Amino acid sequence: MTADDVTSLIRDELASVTTQWNLGTFGAIAEFLRDPGEPVELGDGPGRLFAVTDRGGIGFDDLSEVRLFASETAVGSGWSHRIALCLPEAACAMNRRSVLTELGPDEAALRPQDRAGILFDMGLGTLQVDICIRTGDPELIATLRSVAGRSLFETSNPAMGAIVAKGPHRVFIARAGRCEVYQPIPPADGKSPEGPHTHVLPQLLRNGRTHAATEPVPDGWVPFAHLVPAHPLKDAMARPRPWDGAAHERFQELLAATGDPELTTLKRELLQAIRAGSNPTDFREPANKFARHTLRVTLRQLRAGSPPPGLSRWLEAFDKQEPASEEVDAYGHG
Repeated sequence: MTADDVTSLIRDELASVTTQWNLGTFGAIAEFLRDPGEPVELGDGPGRLFAVTDRGGIGFDDLSEVRLFASETAVGSGWSHRIALCLPEAACAMNRRSVLTELGPDEAALRPQDRAGILFDMGLGTLQVDICIRTGDPELIATLRSVAGRSLFETSNPAMGAIVAKGPHRVFIARAGRCEVYQPIPPADGKSPEGPHTHVLPQLLRNGRTHAATEPVPDGWVPFAHLVPAHPLKDAMARPRPWDGAAHERFQELLAATGDPELTTLKRELLQAIRAGSNPTDFREPANKFARHTLRVTLRQLRAGSPPPGLSRWLEAFDKQEPASEEVDAYGHG
């Protein structure tokens, strides 16, 4: 896809209420989504595309180097899908600060009223995203300034407790965009709110991965964000819904345009074999784990839509509903 194609697709998806977004890295993610009928401001000015609600927002700047890469993954008895927004490995790096650092007013904030807020890098040292908080609260600013230059996880550092108590905006910043979350931070034993929220999981950050091992990404590219179009079998809250053939076909078009050519070829050949009534014993299970995911996802999609004759034999041979992988994703889910 050309840079204009990428910009056009992102513009269209920002306008879609059914598309979800995330920006970050493995173990630290900011998510943006909105409800049907929820007021939203869509921006399409020079140099920035964005969608903002009272609960959060996401925006993109220079998309000239961004490559879109679609993929599907077998999860449990179903599947997930997404389109990664990737930058060249040599161009994706952010500041990688390792200590709490004051950055000054957030002049690039998505909303004008937030641009006087003081931005602090939390110092998590991640490659493709600076994980920050933004606040205008004098007490929190004073606390953070008093411990600037120290690790957030240093023993006796009061910063994290103060951040959780005050619930400042979380601001995740990458080279080509940012995601902002305005909702309160849940307590350590609490549940993330519906809508825009963040996950920061130190145990996953320590792995140093840029993305989940179950997500195929082209060599030399690093995903900094994802867009997740409507799923044909579940809504934005992962609740089951009747099969949506239009949503399925929409993602298949995006997969064909931006996915791994070898995996899309495998999927096409598999569909042809099943619809032709071929025997699954004549089909060799791939050795590549991403190809095995493609095999299982294809079978599950056929089962969910209009199952062709003989599909049960293929499911018995290649997908007995065992967990597809013990890997965790960027949110810490299996």
